[in-house]
Amino acid sequence: MDDLAAIVKRGFDETGEKIEEIKNEVKSLREANTREHEAITLRLDNVAYRFELVELQKRVDVLEKKVGVRHK
Repeated sequence: MDDLAAIVKRGFDETGEKIEEIKNEVKSLREANTREHEAITLRLDNVAYRFELVELQKRVDVLEKKVGVRHK
């Protein structure tokens, strides 16, 4: 009976260790996912900013042509 109890205890201990390993892996994946998400968000923010600049440049070009001013 003691041998069976020891085997069961070892099984639970191993399962606990595996669960901790999985938790650590999930934590690492979440952190990596968060970093990747932040990087994508920054890139998208810059893309939106770029579109705004292009639109503003077009508007300035129209105004400069109407006023007769050329930019360098």
